[in-house]
Amino acid sequence: MTTALTMFPTPRPASAASERSQKTIASDYSNDFGSQKKTGPYLEGNLKLLETLECPADIMCCRFSPSGNHLAVGLCDGTIKIYDANSYHILYSLSDEDTTANRLPVTQIRFRPHKLGDKPEYGNILIASYASGNIKFWHYTSGKCLNTVNEKRQTLALALNPDGSHIVSAGADPAMHIYDLETKQCKRTLEPSDSRDKMDGHRFRVFALQYNPNHPNIFISGGWDDTVQYWDDRQAHAIRRLNGPHICGDALDIDPVHNHILTGSWRKHRVLQIWDFAMGVKIKDVPQDALNSSQLYCAQWLGKDSIICGGTDHNMARVIDRGTLNTTGQLVDLPQGVYCIDNDRQNIPPKIAIGTNRHIFLVRNEKKPPS
Repeated sequence: MTTALTMFPTPRPASAASERSQKTIASDYSNDFGSQKKTGPYLEGNLKLLETLECPADIMCCRFSPSGNHLAVGLCDGTIKIYDANSYHILYSLSDEDTTANRLPVTQIRFRPHKLGDKPEYGNILIASYASGNIKFWHYTSGKCLNTVNEKRQTLALALNPDGSHIVSAGADPAMHIYDLETKQCKRTLEPSDSRDKMDGHRFRVFALQYNPNHPNIFISGGWDDTVQYWDDRQAHAIRRLNGPHICGDALDIDPVHNHILTGSWRKHRVLQIWDFAMGVKIKDVPQDALNSSQLYCAQWLGKDSIICGGTDHNMARVIDRGTLNTTGQLVDLPQGVYCIDNDRQNIPPKIAIGTNRHIFLVRNEKKPPS
């Protein structure tokens, strides 16, 4: 099984379309791409390029802050870079003795939302997980690591509950650990029971976690065992499951308005699917793009009207209209797969960060006026 943590795909050969359109983005790349600059990524449809950020190592994850003002980028060498999301200047670089010694990938980033009445020390907190098994709580404006938890496993996913009181972590084993954000102590561990008659938890590693924004104790998880598990973080075992999605990255999202789940699967067929959260049934399969199919590592709802996803095979990111299921914009002919995406949710239309190789493409999905 190929994952973003173990292997990067090889670049695809140049296409005629990429040669025709290389001027769109190729000029934003630095010369370190060598011969790949002859083809270059290009944009199609409604996507507009805002900026291209270059990082010193391969990009594994990215996350906008709740305000949309900061963009954190986790790298495969264990470093986190934080950029101003408006000026695109780098502001902070987060590393310490642990990350420097281990040099293992950052696997997930979550910002702790700042709430009215918070103590000053609770502001500007970023939580990151690492393939080393560490979970680090950073005061990112000072560059100080406030706490480190080691789970003694590969930790691959994090989710913050809606009221910001605790997080859940998942990784290379089926266990889910719930941590109190104030004490940094593990409150409880959720895992499958020993029953042979029911699957009330995962059997293999878990790559994605997402709390339901409308239910402070309910979250879902997805991974290699082709299930999405429902959890109540006050109960020891999963309370429900969906069968089907093969999730290998941050490809699990919940729409708070319609209460729909979005899943992205790393496989050839039925890669993008929409599910009813309450009923636990599939609503529809989103068809692949006719020319540029992709096995997905990441997928998100993009505002009320769209979906964005990215992956490998045809190394690309794609924006899809939620109503028609048609592709409205694409970033294609990338030198490597898309392993992470995020949108800032504060702007209309939102900014989108697309991570591939050592570059973050910042784009916006803008409807073009009729010709």
